[in-house]
Amino acid sequence: MPYKVQITAPVSRTSTIASKVVASSEKREFYGFRNRRNELPLIQVPIDLPIYRMENFRTFTDQRDYIAAESKGTDYFSAGQESEEAQQAQHQLLYRLALKGKADSIVPVAAVLEVEGQREPLLITAGGVVVNGNRRLAALRELYAQGSKFSHFSHIDVLVLPQDATAEEIVDVEANLQAVPETKLDYDWIGEAQLINRLVGLGRTHKEVADQLRRKEKDIKYAIQTLAEADLYLKEAPGSEGSYSEIREDAEQLFGDLPKLLDGKSEQMKEASRVIAWTLYQNKGRLEGRLYDYNPAIGNLADAVLDRVADELGIETEAGGQDSEGTDDDFAIDLDDENPVTSFAGVVEALKAPDNDAAIEVLIEAAQTEIQLEKGQKSGTAALRSVQQAHTKLASVDLSKAEKSTIPKIAKQLDAIKSIIAALEDKIAKTQS
Repeated sequence: MPYKVQITAPVSRTSTIASKVVASSEKREFYGFRNRRNELPLIQVPIDLPIYRMENFRTFTDQRDYIAAESKGTDYFSAGQESEEAQQAQHQLLYRLALKGKADSIVPVAAVLEVEGQREPLLITAGGVVVNGNRRLAALRELYAQGSKFSHFSHIDVLVLPQDATAEEIVDVEANLQAVPETKLDYDWIGEAQLINRLVGLGRTHKEVADQLRRKEKDIKYAIQTLAEADLYLKEAPGSEGSYSEIREDAEQLFGDLPKLLDGKSEQMKEASRVIAWTLYQNKGRLEGRLYDYNPAIGNLADAVLDRVADELGIETEAGGQDSEGTDDDFAIDLDDENPVTSFAGVVEALKAPDNDAAIEVLIEAAQTEIQLEKGQKSGTAALRSVQQAHTKLASVDLSKAEKSTIPKIAKQLDAIKSIIAALEDKIAKTQS
């Protein structure tokens, strides 16, 4: 029968722990508190006395998924530390983690405890909140619930932090323990990024957090930026379930790459590039090669990709700036100090639409084409490909549908194109001779 959480009242928990601490003469060394060696009292408490710590970054992602699946309030766990219902939910999440190993290197916590029993004490606050060992407690409780074979788990060993330990210091304990290079189940990237955000939120610099977690400063910045992009995706991307579980396994690199790929772009182009990234990510099974290979289509080739999609779907791109109507980006020439700025709002709208399958196919093909064209530039075939593109563009022009007001501008563009062609032909003649 599964273990059922029963909470002891906070006053009673604190009183029981305090009396056992006074009666205990046994202490153990602990180095993860206040950055120094501590002698903490070791006591035994009933297995149902401690409560799980809800601000647990290892279970952050699972908590958010539970909240979404069960339609709970966003503070269901954070406000539920003394709630039996929330504690029971947290118990289930922790026990599921206790049953997991990591590849071939880590045996699941539950399996170790079943064979070897409790080897290391849990770490709790003076009020009975488990700071370290939440997964172990969940596993021990489930074993105890199986009956007489595990009746010896009725009481468990715990180390007790001082009564004046603050909430900030408890976060530090978790961070310090996570920094220790032990063979244990790692946090997922979302949980670790949340821990980093929490530490930065305490007023610490990136350098201070990096030193505490034994990371490089750039890794701290990377984690924060990655989480920000992930949160934006879950909040705004069409087709997203809004759940961290959908991005936990395979999206870290994409969201980590996005800040660099978006660097230097206007806000409009950042939005459009994000939509490219989100669409490709959601349709990664339809891509040739790895999602990572499509980074250029999100970064430096985004304008060309979007322009190609607009052409294929027949979407007009609105141009800002003076006298810029009817200008095609691929043949835009700086005439009369014109500086057109193309908006791809129509393409973005098409990609965000519920019935966007055709737009997705066109986007994938456009991304692949532009990436191949870029590779062609490096291999010496860029000139040929560019001429082929120009030929295709010009061959598709239908003057019968052009507005009369655009005809003079088209004529200007054609004159400029003729000059470019003449110059190119002259170079070809010289090369051949």
